[in-house]
Amino acid sequence: MTGASTSGTNGAGHVASHRFLIWGGDGWVAGHLKTLLEGQGKEVFTTTIRMENRESVLAELDRIRPTHVLNAAGCTGRPNVDWCEDNKETTIRSNVVGTLNLADCCFLRGIHCTVFATGCIYQYDEAHPIGGPGFRETDPANFAGSFYSMTKAHVEEILKHYANCLILRLRMPVSDDLHPRSFVTKITRYERVVDVPNSNTVLADLLPGAVLLAEHGETGVYNFTNPGAISHNEVLALFRDIVRPGFMWSNFSLEEQAKVLKAGRSNCKLDTTKLVDKLREYGYEVPEVHEAYRRCFERMKAAGIQ
Repeated sequence: MTGASTSGTNGAGHVASHRFLIWGGDGWVAGHLKTLLEGQGKEVFTTTIRMENRESVLAELDRIRPTHVLNAAGCTGRPNVDWCEDNKETTIRSNVVGTLNLADCCFLRGIHCTVFATGCIYQYDEAHPIGGPGFRETDPANFAGSFYSMTKAHVEEILKHYANCLILRLRMPVSDDLHPRSFVTKITRYERVVDVPNSNTVLADLLPGAVLLAEHGETGVYNFTNPGAISHNEVLALFRDIVRPGFMWSNFSLEEQAKVLKAGRSNCKLDTTKLVDKLREYGYEVPEVHEAYRRCFERMKAAGIQ
């Protein structure tokens, strides 16, 4: 995609002090960010310029002149990360070359850059067993079972040295609808699911926190999930009890799952102490993941979603 699709809003009716430019403007998370910022009366633009095209990126930054870039672009693969195993050059171009290029261009223009990254760079181990302590931001990545995760882990190590970058690690993001990209939608459609506790990102809870962190000029790495971990079966049981009565599902083991996947899948819990403490400074609370899911499904039920 070489052209840009840009839109600007100013819900407050005056020039906002902060001007946001969302990269990956036609994407799922980008759409949620745009709606959120518009609802807050912020000045927001979106673009679909390819991150790896340096001249185009610089031109877009000079045209829009944002104070903040929110990078929700990148390559996750369709229909899932298995795609990245067969398209490694394209994955590198987006997740490594593009991500670093955009961060660098923002640095040169004095623009704060928030990168929506992934926490799928860890795997439960002896020091972090199921039910034990979560992985902290300072823990080195220990999962390279998929090419996607490997690229994300490597680029983060470089990206965190940029003084203008805020890196937010999402995991298994969930929206208040049944969008195909939402983790809940995915597992309700699988023939069988594994049952492993994981950190999850309920977007309605976390995205307002991303805006707060960006506006306050925070930088560095944050585990960007709801506190705690929840298993697939716990998620689906809440979904059945609140949204879709009578819903049924089947489980299979990690070993059985591995036989049908081209790439491995990360399973882990992230420690959210740093995030929760920082957002609390700004008067924002992030609900624990079980409570977050209950609220999410109650909102879905109220909206008539089944």
